[in-house]
Order: sequence, then C-alpha cells, then structure tokens
Amino acid sequence: MTGGRLLVVDDEPGFGEFVRKVGVKLGYEVAVTTSGREFMRRYDAFGPTVVLLDVVMPEIDGVELVQWLADRGADPHLVVVTGYAPDYAVLTKKLAEAKGLRSVKTLTKPVKVADLRAALGQDGGS
Repeated sequence: MTGGRLLVVDDEPGFGEFVRKVGVKLGYEVAVTTSGREFMRRYDAFGPTVVLLDVVMPEIDGVELVQWLADRGADPHLVVVTGYAPDYAVLTKKLAEAKGLRSVKTLTKPVKVADLRAALGQDGGS
C-alpha cells in the first residue's frame, strides 16, 4: 500500500509515534498532531485519506472533530480510538456514520500492532 496519507490526532505523543511507525511501514505518509486545533489547522494542507482520532482529548475532542469533518463534507476513512470504555468509540462511530462518514473502524487502547495494521490496512493506503 502506497500513496495514502494518514493524519493522526491523539493527545498522547507516545501513542501518536506508535501509530506513525506502523503507518509508515504500511506505506503511508503520516502526520501526527496532539490537539484538535492542530488537527484542524493541518487537515486541508495535508489532505488525509485516513484519519485516526482519539475520542477523549482536552479542549476539542474526537466527537467534535467528527462533527467538524462531517460539516466540511470530508470523506477520509476514519479510525476512532479510545483509552476509556469501548462504548466511547462505538458511539463516536455511530455519530460519524449518521453524519455520512464512511469506513469507520474502532480500536480500544492499548492497541495491538496487528489490530492497528488491520484497521489502517484494509481501506486506507491504496
């Protein structure tokens, strides 16, 4: 898989680096952000084909970012991640799908490499 662009937003820099390494090995060009505001600033210039976002973050959370993406008519593949109850990711996925976003996957931290590869590899990098 080559040519895909993966934009990550997670307030845990270590997790972002983990995702970056896996994404690069899958052939993605990867950008990692640690806040919702930074994600919003970088989105248009980077033009991601895949977005991985954390649900629970300070200031702007993943639910707000899903709404922001939907309001813009954005259509990246979406991977929703949470370190809290898996229901957070499931509810965010349902919101994303209701708002018209496609190909929404969910993961719960701690994320296994194989699960991340599967979530990123199935739809994203081509």
